[in-house]
Amino acid sequence: MDENYQRPILSRYVDPYELVWLATARRLGLFIRRDPSIYSMTDGSGLLALAPRTDLDADDTLPQQVLHEVCHWMVNGLDTYEQRDWGYELDVPLDDPREHACLRLQCWLADAHGLRGMLANTGLYRPYYESLSDPTVALDDSEAEGRVMALFEAARARVQQEPYWSALQAALSATASFKATLQPFLDDYATEVDDDSLPSLWSR
Repeated sequence: MDENYQRPILSRYVDPYELVWLATARRLGLFIRRDPSIYSMTDGSGLLALAPRTDLDADDTLPQQVLHEVCHWMVNGLDTYEQRDWGYELDVPLDDPREHACLRLQCWLADAHGLRGMLANTGLYRPYYESLSDPTVALDDSEAEGRVMALFEAARARVQQEPYWSALQAALSATASFKATLQPFLDDYATEVDDDSLPSLWSR
């Protein structure tokens, strides 16, 4: 044994679930960085900044955040790639119709792969997401829901264009495969965190 030996670090471990969605972001022209001053932000150059993991809830994941942001992009229009925060104004009330349309698209994409629970949004609009028995059907015949549905249908058409469709379908398929692989292990899952009674997100 050489006490002066220092092993070279030649690689970095990345959670496979995150690796898939980091690669997907790259395929869509986005790159991820962590920023303690925000929850999420785009700057119009391809940067998607996300809060550090220590600032997030236990069920927040990078894949869920990436999918949610891509859905915002599809709702607001492809040209908003070059605008900060997909063109949302920062100092005005939240735009409920666009947020609801984003959640419908997110739900529609996730549902096709059995991933609605895993890839759900985790913010204040979660009740709307959970109210969607079928994301392609309006909740009622109100004018507000009509606007949501129009935004959703336009976004659904955009997301089925390339390169968006192939990149997202590959990521969703890989995530569903991971979920299927992990199912036999979930009954015996035990956390390494003291006093943590939360089940694994993979059981959603």
